Amino acid sequence: MFDSLMTQLIKTGRVKVIYPDGTARVYGASPHDDRSLDVTMRLHSKDTARRIMANPYLAFGEAYMDGNLTVENGTLWDLLDVIGRNLENLPSPPAWMKLWHRVLQAMDTRNGVAASRRHVAHHYDLSDEMYRTFLDTDRQYSCAYFAHPGMSLEEAQLAKKRHLIAKLNLQPGQRVLDIGCGWGGLALEIAQAADVEVTGITLSKEQLDVARRRAEAAGLARRVHFELIDYRELEDRFDRIISVGMFEHVGPANYDTYFGKIRNLLTEDGIAVVHSIGRRGVKGGSNSWIRKYIFPGGYIPSLSQVAQSTERTPLWITDVEILRLHYADTLRAWRERFMAHRNEMVRLYDERFVRMWEFYLASCEMNFRHGDLMVFQMQLAKRIDAVPVSRDYMFDGERTLNRPRALARSA
Repeated sequence: MFDSLMTQLIKTGRVKVIYPDGTARVYGASPHDDRSLDVTMRLHSKDTARRIMANPYLAFGEAYMDGNLTVENGTLWDLLDVIGRNLENLPSPPAWMKLWHRVLQAMDTRNGVAASRRHVAHHYDLSDEMYRTFLDTDRQYSCAYFAHPGMSLEEAQLAKKRHLIAKLNLQPGQRVLDIGCGWGGLALEIAQAADVEVTGITLSKEQLDVARRRAEAAGLARRVHFELIDYRELEDRFDRIISVGMFEHVGPANYDTYFGKIRNLLTEDGIAVVHSIGRRGVKGGSNSWIRKYIFPGGYIPSLSQVAQSTERTPLWITDVEILRLHYADTLRAWRERFMAHRNEMVRLYDERFVRMWEFYLASCEMNFRHGDLMVFQMQLAKRIDAVPVSRDYMFDGERTLNRPRALARSA
């Protein structure tokens, strides 16, 4: 069955599989001029192929983590790149597997307040030293904005922040809420861009400590405040709300609650901007390996799912932008930096953890480069006239923000 699957799947590039008994099979055609599409992988146990066939989305990543699948010619990224180029040949899973996946997904993404705290701690409370090795100096852990060719990760992350801030159309004296503030970089950038007061909220104790220290160090602690609180527990009013890289943790059962809370927290003429990974298609979903090992409770929505929820709230969708391939390039930069510190990460954790993170970064890049993932930035408002009728204010604001200033701030 595994042999049949590989024969059907690999049409572009070539994958050589060495089976546990030493036999080897070659799938696909020789890539001729592109040697990166010529990859060899070895299966080290008889059970590995059976597990992959039974549940490929979970078992393939587990096999690499556990050393039961290794890449001998090329790298893991090369192997995933070949697979990504052939995804259209992947046969549809049987109906029972689709149903079982939907059941597990629904159970795993209910994301109540207590579960959300556990899920955030699982990922974001990992070693601060590890995140410093692969993120930019401002520790932006979301899609960068490569506005021009050749931009560094630092430049692209700063461009992302300013791109988003321009969509907020900030005015002096306003109150801004940052839902899922991470290590505080965006909140600090907002306070430096305009005379506003910013409240950042997170469920990660590690991130909270770093964000508060950064606000003090920047001399912004009087205007930028960070709190450990779930967005559902807030009771206040804000002129502007921004949420970057947090919506993926909400879960479809909570979409109406999320957008309803944004509406309640906004002033009458307020504006909100939501930046999230999205999936092309009618329905969203989540990868079972990512959900188990990397982002418990994670779910990637389709744009139609999000739009329907905002309409039920109701909120005006005043602007939508789709970022294509920006996250693929972001993940490439993260993976290259992470792998450059591989030995340090093995000492910090262990070999299995490092292989897990390598698979996470490489497989996600593949899905943004060859699959159906993208990023959307959605601007929302209560009133139809809350933002100017032309988008020119965004471009003007971004040009103003991009006037020469320091590219990066120390963590």
